[in-house]
Amino acid sequence: MPNKKNERGLGCYYADLHIHIGRTASGRPVKITGARTLTLENILHEAAEVKGIDLVGVIDSHVPEVLDELERAMEKHGWREHEGGGVSAGKVTLLLGSEIEVYDDHCHGPIHVLVFLPTVQTMRTFSGWLGKRVKNMSLSSQRVYASGRELQAAAKEQGGWFIPAHAFTPFKSLYGKGVKHSLTEVFDPDWIDAIELGLSADTAMADQIAELHRYPYLTNSDAHSLRKIAREYEEVRLAAPTFAELEKALRGEDGRAIVANYGLNPKLGKYHQTVCERCLAPVAPDVDRCAACGHHRFVKGVFDRLAELKTAERGPKRPPYIYQVPLEFIPGLGSKAYEKLLARFGTEMSVLHEAAEEEIAETVGEKLAQLIVLARSGALHIEAGGGGRYGKVWEG
Repeated sequence: MPNKKNERGLGCYYADLHIHIGRTASGRPVKITGARTLTLENILHEAAEVKGIDLVGVIDSHVPEVLDELERAMEKHGWREHEGGGVSAGKVTLLLGSEIEVYDDHCHGPIHVLVFLPTVQTMRTFSGWLGKRVKNMSLSSQRVYASGRELQAAAKEQGGWFIPAHAFTPFKSLYGKGVKHSLTEVFDPDWIDAIELGLSADTAMADQIAELHRYPYLTNSDAHSLRKIAREYEEVRLAAPTFAELEKALRGEDGRAIVANYGLNPKLGKYHQTVCERCLAPVAPDVDRCAACGHHRFVKGVFDRLAELKTAERGPKRPPYIYQVPLEFIPGLGSKAYEKLLARFGTEMSVLHEAAEEEIAETVGEKLAQLIVLARSGALHIEAGGGGRYGKVWEG
């Protein structure tokens, strides 16, 4: 929920702008790897009532059945579209987004991007355009048979945002394999509204690339299950939780702003360090065989890929990137303790940002309370992830 508004009528809100739909209400798969429980209404309930998120980006909103389901839910629940864009769905604002794969003649590998549009009608129009250029409109993250710049133009024609997704991961991302050196190889730099960092990078890492200094950074969950909603998110200062207000925040206009990025320590991400493709043992960037198993193929980590691309020592002044350890990563915090915390404090945001250590200890014991407080300050020991395996949090 937003904080108390200041004298300019601006308050702070939490936003997670990358959440997939696993299944439609009829049971049809949308994101094949998404959980069956990841339905539209479940997402909105989880975000508002469990996580405490105020703005939710559902990035499979281009799917015709999802749009139909949304309109039925709006009629059923009395939800309405904000005047400034986005759907007011009870305590949360739904922002209509689409994740799309670009692989045109200028790409060296597939690139995932996010397109956000202000209204149901503009998303329907974009969906119609997209339907003529993808093979299966019922599924998420489909390859578009158009150039990157054509896709940007289609988004901008409907008043939308264009955002490269998880921009540094080794597979299906802008800098992972999509381009050799520069985003200008594929996209018009003036038609990019933000860069999504992904779980394996933070602000300081991304700012090694000078051409990114002009863009705001987003930290989103890329959730494939309800529990993973809000594992990364941003705090934004707005007059109201709408598309137009968030657009101003991306541009830093009229006092609107991204206040802070809350993200995993990049070491917790699945692709932070370079590892052996076969045994997942860490490998240095200058070796040609794995010392553990002798294999000669590696999955390059985000840390090493950014070192290759480095063109700057430091970046511009930005919002703080605050290392966030979601409750599910806390050692020893099981489902019963999790439910106790929610029963006491209401939402995960309240536990992570507001609850006093003494109150947490009263609820789940001193040991877990200490770990949660250590997690807030980034003081837990972390074993780096790589090759598709998440990092781990240790008590010591």
